[in-house]
Amino acid sequence: MSAATSRLATQADSADLGALFHENAVHYFGDKAPALDAMVAHVRDDVLGPRANVEILLAEQAGTAIGFASFAVVHPAPDLTGQLFLKDLFVTAAARGAGAGEFLLRALAKIAVERGCSRLDWTAEDYNPRALALYDRLGAKRLSEKVYYRFDGDALKAFAGGD
Repeated sequence: MSAATSRLATQADSADLGALFHENAVHYFGDKAPALDAMVAHVRDDVLGPRANVEILLAEQAGTAIGFASFAVVHPAPDLTGQLFLKDLFVTAAARGAGAGEFLLRALAKIAVERGCSRLDWTAEDYNPRALALYDRLGAKRLSEKVYYRFDGDALKAFAGGD
């Protein structure tokens, strides 16, 4: 990946990051994705706003945003350290296959080391063979001992309400 840079996103990146989030939503949800203007407002007000509970690493090439990684450092982790958990990694269609995903993962690994984390963890969809191939090629260890659980939608609301 030539001349790419990465940095933590700020409020000034709301439009670029909103566009990346929108492309991500279209990629995964098609015509059910929120409108671009709604996504930019969400990024500005929530993701990068005062209620932010995640950090966003932004990848750029020649001044253009080409991808992001949303992450958080969580505790506890082994040996009184933190665990950097990658929530989502996304690279624009135009930048895929050129090393942008690996670039973002390596930048996250550097952040994890700088912050004293002992692990970098993430999940991947089993229906995304390109992502799985990338992670395998990089030497990331697949864990068979973890099971991913989720509450969402009405089930989340019912559980939160104690029903």
